[in-house]
Amino acid sequence: MINSLPDWLDPYKWMHLTESSDLNAIEAAIYSKNPTIRELALLLSPSAKTFIEPMAQRAKYLTQRYFGKTISLYSPLYLSNYCNGGCVYCGIAADRRADRLVLNNKQLSKEIEELSASGIDEIVLLTGERMPEADVDYLENAIKLSSKKISSINIEVFPMLENEYRILANAGCTGVTLYQETYDPIVYEKMHRWGDKRDFYNRLHAPERALKGGLRTIGLGALLGLANPVFDMLCLYNHANYILKNFWQSGISISFPRIKPQLGEFRANFPVNELMLSQYIFALRICLPTVPLLLSTRESATIRDGLAGLGISKMSVASKTTVGGYSSNIEKSTEQFEISDNRDIKMFCNALRRKNLEAVFKNYDSIYREPVLYEKKSKK
Repeated sequence: MINSLPDWLDPYKWMHLTESSDLNAIEAAIYSKNPTIRELALLLSPSAKTFIEPMAQRAKYLTQRYFGKTISLYSPLYLSNYCNGGCVYCGIAADRRADRLVLNNKQLSKEIEELSASGIDEIVLLTGERMPEADVDYLENAIKLSSKKISSINIEVFPMLENEYRILANAGCTGVTLYQETYDPIVYEKMHRWGDKRDFYNRLHAPERALKGGLRTIGLGALLGLANPVFDMLCLYNHANYILKNFWQSGISISFPRIKPQLGEFRANFPVNELMLSQYIFALRICLPTVPLLLSTRESATIRDGLAGLGISKMSVASKTTVGGYSSNIEKSTEQFEISDNRDIKMFCNALRRKNLEAVFKNYDSIYREPVLYEKKSKK
């Protein structure tokens, strides 16, 4: 039996506004000084496409106001593609005939050296679901090795317990990215056929455990294409606001990944085209003006160039989705999904400069790696 969404997440009472044709209300939402989920719902409506240009200009203004004319850069680093999960949309699911690999210390050091030499100073370490080949002890060691050359180290791995997150925070991990994939419990169950990831609520509450465990930042997102994207955007907004209210000392970011070709050939049930993606980004920027919004190399060079500074304030660059992808002398594994923007760092930064944007390689120092500790509220 599937439980209901927690009260702080439930968006159903706002869904009717996502079909609004009240153009005056939509225009007012664009310029609202204190936007709420009501304004977001209006901006996600099909009728809001009429205002896509004013939305873009408002998003640009807010992005420059809070982030300047800059784009922060990071790179993903795949540690392992061993996985016990049955995600229908993933190229490294357990039933895929994928080439499997896990980096040893020497190989990881080589990957880190390659990234550091390129100027990258923020990375995201990735694995599949919890496996003996890449468990908490392995991650702790990988974080310690990476922290010798990289200032900001984040993880995008399996959900953990609070004390496990604390171990990684003490090792030098600064943040965790954990996409819910979809906030629709029924669709979620269908998309995750077996494995630990099948537990919807364990994943939903993992960001709270991570922040209670001392990590400084949390990255949220929904995999666009799995379920009704408007529903997921409303839930994502509510989730972000819940984190901002209850963990105000921490940082938060939001990503907009779309389903991409991968081993297994899953296709999106709810396709999101580029216009829809742009509308969602503009809407979230208007309603969450101070939150970093990310766009990865899943997207093409054309759309990334178009959205840089236009809502988006952070991007991955020169990404590889294979284990050992940055080192020519390491055998590479099957990629998790196809990359669309294959430009190297120099080409990407030149493209940003043509838009009068500055690439930021370092905006975090290792001296800030000490965990943030939240005091547990005493029961009266």
